[in-house]
Amino acid sequence: MKNRVRPMLFVAALVLLSACKEEVVQSTAPLDMTPETLGHYCQMNLLEHPGPKAQVFLEGDPAPLFFSQVRDAIAYMRGPEQVAPILAVYVNDMGSAGATWDRPGNGNWIVADMAFYVLGSERVGGMGAPEAVPFSSRERAEAFVSAEGGRVLTLAEITDDMVLAPVEAGADQGADDADFDGRLRALPNKAGG
Repeated sequence: MKNRVRPMLFVAALVLLSACKEEVVQSTAPLDMTPETLGHYCQMNLLEHPGPKAQVFLEGDPAPLFFSQVRDAIAYMRGPEQVAPILAVYVNDMGSAGATWDRPGNGNWIVADMAFYVLGSERVGGMGAPEAVPFSSRERAEAFVSAEGGRVLTLAEITDDMVLAPVEAGADQGADDADFDGRLRALPNKAGG
């Protein structure tokens, strides 16, 4: 009898311990940006950059990853570098009242896969690259296309090459690079003579 009681007590203790385990549900409610909110890739203050932003919630991390550009968040979603499963992705609704290119807004977050995106417009995102501009309605996205160019797509219609392809430097960036190279070459001459 004694031999049967010990295993039964052990099993009962395990059942009680597992019943005591408290499940913690991770919140994925979108957060507003603050002066301390930094972009995941650039580590710069998001409030200092124009254009729409995005936030990505990963399993096990209560704070979202913020992105300076929506295009970067879409690229992150499709890239291999995630360290945990993605639970939720939000983007600024650029068609909401009060949203401007310089101030895309707080409190106007929409679920990324419910948005309509304008790609190929004249607007560039916060880091100077082409942007995927999100809207909660197709009509507002089409109005943006009439003013800024581009075309309206859903998240599923955006191909990887639209967000993962490298961005070409403009002619003015090349001039800055040449000027920088020239100044670097001039340094040894000044130091030696």
